[in-house]
Amino acid sequence: MKFTTIAGFAAAILALLAVGGWLAMSDHRSQVATRTTTVQSSPQPTPSRAKAAADERFVIKRILPIDGPIRYGDWHWDEANVPAGPLVITVDLDARVLSVFRNGYEIAATAVLLGTQDKPTPTGVFPITQKRERHVSNLYDAPMPFMQRLTDDGISIHATKVENGYASHGCIGVPAPFAKKLFETTALGDKVYITRGKQVGLGDSLVS
Repeated sequence: MKFTTIAGFAAAILALLAVGGWLAMSDHRSQVATRTTTVQSSPQPTPSRAKAAADERFVIKRILPIDGPIRYGDWHWDEANVPAGPLVITVDLDARVLSVFRNGYEIAATAVLLGTQDKPTPTGVFPITQKRERHVSNLYDAPMPFMQRLTDDGISIHATKVENGYASHGCIGVPAPFAKKLFETTALGDKVYITRGKQVGLGDSLVS
């Protein structure tokens, strides 16, 4: 490129700088637009009304007002004015507490006896598959009053002496009066959620 004057040469340089500046700004805007598009392309999912209504039955709406820890042999039961709804049983192995919820309202709680390291109580979700008011273990020849079976290998909820220093062979032992009321309240298929140290509170889902 030839320039006849110094002024013409300077004008050409300024024009090139201006073009370069526009190109740089154009690249910057392109990056911002791409980033914005990426964020907008991943909207938060909105649950359907039907699903929200179904889940509401399992949202915790009340915790029993129990003062202090639940000690061995202690149990609480209050289902007054609690609306009908699905029954859910939770067992926390760390807290050694079993709770009963109806329609998201806690109606009962008790301290429980659990298995040992050699024969631990399993974690997971277990439907009640069998109920027998008078039952004797065919493995240990031990009475298991108000037995509610959870697994094929015999893990059950049943009445027993819940005292410090005792343990089970993996079953969940509850005080006899509590076991009777629980037996009369549950139905086959009701689910028992056994966890270790899971923290839940008002507004949380029992089944998630």
